[in-house]
Amino acid sequence: MHGLNPPQRAAVLHTEGPLLVLAGAGSGKTRVIVEKIAHLISSGRMPARRIAAITFTNKSAKEMKERVAKRIKGDAAEGLTVCTFHALGLKFLQIDHAKAGLRRGFSVFDSDDSAAQIKDLMPPGSKPDVIDDMRNLISRAKNSGLSPEEALAVSKSAREMEAALMYQRYQARLSTFNAVDFDDLIRLPVQMLEADEGLRLAWRERIGYLLVDECQDTNDAQYRLLKALAGDKGLFTCVGDDDQSIYAWRGANPDNLLQLGKDYPKLEIIKLEQNYRCSNRVLRTANALIAHNPHEYPKTLWSDQADGERIRVWECRDGAHEAEKVAGEIHFLATAKQVPWSDFCILFRGNHQSRALEKALQLLRVPYHLSGGTAFLERGEVKDALAWLRLIANPDDDAAFLRAVQSPKREVGATTLAKLAELSQHAGMPMSRACEQIGLLKQLAPRAANALDGFANIIRFLRGQAQQIAPSELVRVLADKSGLLAAIRAQCKDEASFQRRKENLEELSEWFDGGKGSGPGELAAQLALLSHADKGEAGNQVRLMSLHAAKGLEFRYVFIVGMEDGTLPHEMALEEGSLEEERRLLYVGITRAKEQLWLSHSREGSRWGDKFRYKPSRFFDELPAAEVQRDGADPVADAARKQERAVAGFAAIRALLEEG
Repeated sequence: MHGLNPPQRAAVLHTEGPLLVLAGAGSGKTRVIVEKIAHLISSGRMPARRIAAITFTNKSAKEMKERVAKRIKGDAAEGLTVCTFHALGLKFLQIDHAKAGLRRGFSVFDSDDSAAQIKDLMPPGSKPDVIDDMRNLISRAKNSGLSPEEALAVSKSAREMEAALMYQRYQARLSTFNAVDFDDLIRLPVQMLEADEGLRLAWRERIGYLLVDECQDTNDAQYRLLKALAGDKGLFTCVGDDDQSIYAWRGANPDNLLQLGKDYPKLEIIKLEQNYRCSNRVLRTANALIAHNPHEYPKTLWSDQADGERIRVWECRDGAHEAEKVAGEIHFLATAKQVPWSDFCILFRGNHQSRALEKALQLLRVPYHLSGGTAFLERGEVKDALAWLRLIANPDDDAAFLRAVQSPKREVGATTLAKLAELSQHAGMPMSRACEQIGLLKQLAPRAANALDGFANIIRFLRGQAQQIAPSELVRVLADKSGLLAAIRAQCKDEASFQRRKENLEELSEWFDGGKGSGPGELAAQLALLSHADKGEAGNQVRLMSLHAAKGLEFRYVFIVGMEDGTLPHEMALEEGSLEEERRLLYVGITRAKEQLWLSHSREGSRWGDKFRYKPSRFFDELPAAEVQRDGADPVADAARKQERAVAGFAAIRALLEEG
């Protein structure tokens, strides 16, 4: 525990009751969790196999595992669980699947799989936004830990009642397919633990101590899971920051931090207020802003770092001018001061704001990486091809079968698939194997049976090809033989869009290693590696991302653009009078900056060809004047700064001409 400050050390040593660690931005919370795991194990307080550390992302879990492995040598950490809430729920259901009404090898539907089922259950011709709304209402009910019957009982409107009835039908469909969706990974364990005392005791014996990171981001179902596992003794450490709760739109409930104190009267609270990331000017600015929110547990971040530069505030003509100023400043600092591109980050409220920035950066040849776009592996045709590959590698993968058999569409509807699931269940075999059984196919409508037989023949052929050719080549073969390419061509209105989607499949083939085919086993191994692929990493590039995506990251230089009323804070928050989360979002953005911070806004904007005037964000009025440097406030310094950048700009132009 060498190097821990007093509050950090106190948090590590407190192991005998419930603990809430209020960890401010950059206060070393991950180190506290890692050190506490090490202390629990080395002191003999709890063996590693009975400790579970819960994070909110797979990336966070991976990083924490690596840090624990470095901290605890040998096999002392063997059996330790470090995972997300959903991974813990999956482990629970895999162990106690029978009590959940599931068979071994159940499928987990992703968001696309779930959306496809809900769309199929909706009336024909339902609009996409109506389908999305229905899916969101069902997800909200599940994140509140409600069963279909409970959701129906608490419905307060015709819309909620319609969603609850759809929830019942959707859940019955999942049961038929021996499947759960992502939300069920929390909801089902919660309902089972709360209803079965024996199961609760068994799992409390299995997990003796819980550590929960980012506790302010838990939804109601996740909080109930924590309580069910921790029991009355409350052997847990929850780490969180109410000032960084920015995910209410996806069900997070920051009041769970307050609820801990009500449910556990002996809750110990330790505040981590020393920041190891930011300059003091950045911290004083962040503290002044967030002080406008109500606080049950107020805290003030401080640092022993230098004061640093004042926060620069730019007023720009419009979005294009703003983008030019940001790009120009980054180019100057990178070239004149030899700052790596990766030290810069540009933050915005919505992804649409990136377009002008991308154009300005491209003109100056500044390399950048845009986070938050549709990930390559999430593109429709790529997911379709991956479903085929998964099924070729593993005939037992019913979730892959359900996507592949409908990609492209063939004469196999939901009714047929439900019947096939029932038949395969009685026969004790996966659905893909059931398609190969003539006796089972005869129990289906002739046209559907023929379509399934044809599908089985294609899978059989491709499985044979996997024995002979490399996985990279197999992608190209299946794109043709499966009918995926033909379906994409039929869907595309022009040749250019067809070629773009075809190139996505070609790129997918390049993600696999070359070499000789060695069958489904080799394919399965490559698919597993693919899930951990590091393609798309930013490297030495300027980062562009939304404020939501920036949480947990840090950069030397940060630019927050688009600080106008209606953008930040968002117009919906203004209409609803709910500014607290928008203020927390800006607080998160400010505390990403280690050395210097720029905040910018525009006077003018345009929409549908019409120009309009912006009002600067009302949050500017909440910033301490002593920490802020506005354009025009110091004419002499502004003139010197402008001259310095002009000289650097001419040098850059001269270098480009010489290069040409």
